[in-house]
Amino acid sequence: MPVIDVAKDLDSRTITVTSEFAAPVDRVWQIWEDPRQLERWWGPPTHPATFTEHELAPGARVKYHMTGPDGEVYPGYWDITEVEKPTRLGYDDGFADADGNPQESAPIGSSTVDLHPTDGGTRMVMTATYPTAEDLQKVLDMGMEEGITQAVNQVDGLLAA
Repeated sequence: MPVIDVAKDLDSRTITVTSEFAAPVDRVWQIWEDPRQLERWWGPPTHPATFTEHELAPGARVKYHMTGPDGEVYPGYWDITEVEKPTRLGYDDGFADADGNPQESAPIGSSTVDLHPTDGGTRMVMTATYPTAEDLQKVLDMGMEEGITQAVNQVDGLLAA
């Protein structure tokens, strides 16, 4: 399993997911850069993602939705804040309405993805920081930890293909 650690800290309002892959940094970057590859792992297996707009450039908005087993659609977006290809991505991750507009009442996580070379491949550290401990707790109660763990654990299969 790629995920080696999940650390939650309500005091710092963060959740950090650390994973390791037997692939070079450039290859792991591709799973973020290519929306068709991203669709193959973003979201847990029961809620696959579809990316309708995708550009990794500061100021761009990435739009996507996850579809549940009952057909329910869960829209989301990323506002890209930082891109240092192929080692760092920053984005604000939020929930959207059916038209792709941000839900103002929903938590927004400020997220970073850092890719570090290792002897055996790549270590990926994903950190999301929320404005309040209550916002972090809200997404944890929604199943974020389980969902992101299941999602990231799909990456090995994609990298092996």
